[in-house]
Amino acid sequence: MIPVDSAVETTPFRLLVVGARGQLGTDLVATAKAQGIPVLGVGSRELDVTDQEAVQRVLGYVAAGAAEADQRAVVINAAAYTAVDHAETDRDAAFAVNADGPANLAVTAERLGLGLIHLSTDYVFPGDAGKPYRPADPTGPRSVYGASKLAGEQRVRQACPDARVVRTAWVWGASGGNFVKTIARLAATRPTLTVVDDQRGTPTYTVDLAAGLLELAGSTAPGGILHLTNAGETTWFGFARAIFEELGEDPDRVRPTTTAEFPRPAPRPAYSVLSGKEWAAAGLAPLRPWRDALAAGFATTPGAFRVALEPGH
Repeated sequence: MIPVDSAVETTPFRLLVVGARGQLGTDLVATAKAQGIPVLGVGSRELDVTDQEAVQRVLGYVAAGAAEADQRAVVINAAAYTAVDHAETDRDAAFAVNADGPANLAVTAERLGLGLIHLSTDYVFPGDAGKPYRPADPTGPRSVYGASKLAGEQRVRQACPDARVVRTAWVWGASGGNFVKTIARLAATRPTLTVVDDQRGTPTYTVDLAAGLLELAGSTAPGGILHLTNAGETTWFGFARAIFEELGEDPDRVRPTTTAEFPRPAPRPAYSVLSGKEWAAAGLAPLRPWRDALAAGFATTPGAFRVALEPGH
């Protein structure tokens, strides 16, 4: 956990984004370019994080370029196995990508003197809290996915003590598949929807998350675990109603249901709100409220979410 009295300074750096074709990775690369940060983005086709030799080759290339430019180099690992339900029966694959891969990155980053930011998840917690989880609170994942992500955190911190582990939750954005796009598609095809109202968390916009991670990458904040989400909290039901509002649809078409009435192979945390106190205490800018971020997403890239409403979709 980063200490409360941390002083943050900003320094120039070069960036490697691992998992650059995912929701977050796409916005990390775009935001870095917009900020004038030299960035290389690699997807799974360019870098299989479970291949130690490939990791050494790519990170070595980045380290050499940074040394030539006399700059720091930072790796942000946004690659992950995120098929939560499939992980229950695909444990080896989940642990390979979410634990072995991050360990490979951490070992190599430590050897080459690269900064490392590793993305993790609210699923490392049991979901039975009554107030926002702090970084030092006891973990206790209830799913294979959560266990694999916790193992990744532990192996990263063991191999690279100066690494920053950033937990986030309920991520959505203009790229890839996500809850916002699913609800938009269903809004166009069903008269009513039922959405669980007994799981609580914070929707987090990839554009905002990317900006926060880049601020952390450029800072001198020490290694440790931090939480970063948009501000506030809601349920999936509340999130769905907000999406309907942005679509110009009647939110009363969304009906509440319970987790028990909508069983899934992998258990979901009933409560997974993450506290941003340590993030702010480190001198880093908190993210805006989730509802404001949702409105901004629809205003900025409406086609990414409204395409589901067009004829033929």
